[in-house]
Amino acid sequence: MTEPTFRLNRRSFVAGAGALTAGLAAPSILRAQAKELVVGAASSQKTWSEEIMIPAFEKKYGVKVIFEGTRSLVNLEKMQKNKGNQYLSVVQMDDPVMIIAVAEGLLDPITAARVPNSANLKPGVTHMDGMWVNYLQPWVGIAYNKEKVPTAPTSWADVFDPKYKGRIILPSLQNTEGVLNLFLASYLKTGKPMAEAQLDINSAFAKMAELKPNVLMSYTQEGQAYNLLEQGEAYMVMGAISSVALARKSKGAPIELAAPKEGTFSMPSGIALVKGGPQPELAAAYIDMLLSPEIQEKVTQATFALPTNGKVAPPAGLSNLTIHKVDWANVSKSRADWVSRWDRELSL
Repeated sequence: MTEPTFRLNRRSFVAGAGALTAGLAAPSILRAQAKELVVGAASSQKTWSEEIMIPAFEKKYGVKVIFEGTRSLVNLEKMQKNKGNQYLSVVQMDDPVMIIAVAEGLLDPITAARVPNSANLKPGVTHMDGMWVNYLQPWVGIAYNKEKVPTAPTSWADVFDPKYKGRIILPSLQNTEGVLNLFLASYLKTGKPMAEAQLDINSAFAKMAELKPNVLMSYTQEGQAYNLLEQGEAYMVMGAISSVALARKSKGAPIELAAPKEGTFSMPSGIALVKGGPQPELAAAYIDMLLSPEIQEKVTQATFALPTNGKVAPPAGLSNLTIHKVDWANVSKSRADWVSRWDRELSL
């Protein structure tokens, strides 16, 4: 779930996208010959998209879905390059990147008339008057090794306990879940409502400095971190993503994920209509199906996430989980400065 601070290495993008050059410039001859819908999304969404969502959509509408799994910023650049001649119809991107796309006029609003299931979405998951919506809510909690921590943590403050010296893992601020940890730290330090606490970054850094003796490592890629957690070298991961931690648990890892009493955040999983994209009616239908109760139930089970359709029940044990809203515009504006400050003050 790593997301760079809104910089794209153009050379690496071009090198990695050689096979897509023709598609970036204009729809290919093959696309002109067949009824196709091109969806730009993250590579991490490929499995459930191709196993659950895409087969259902293709069967219902008789259309071929082309799933281009890359990263949010790559999809943004594709839209920027092709403004006025888009070939993507739908994009699934992180919320901070959606803000950039809105500012550049690259998205069309999602309305109940075009996407009926959008009327059933929970509060807080429709953004900027429908310019994008969240289709899932993977949530962050405290992942812990059940053998080393037999009693589940109940508060974010638990990771600050001195008995866990050198046993806590943190995500880097290059990871979105790492940014969310800053807001939780400020909340613990100040006691302010979360909407105010996430704006008090000085308090966030002051609280995270208190945690430094407990930190074993910070990560940008989850693999090594979870290996250490499962082996018992680390005891907890603060800001663990449900779709990562619970997937590993389901495969037999001796870990669990706690939902602290103060509430938590969801990862930014947005979907939007590309302005001027081909097949606009099918694009709206694609989003509508993804937001439908039938698909939401299947996808949330596959990803260990919370649904965004209010008619779909949350997973067992999470009915009272509080999801705090994030000021993603502030994140987009300030994240690079926070990363630099972290490197100066809290480098681990």
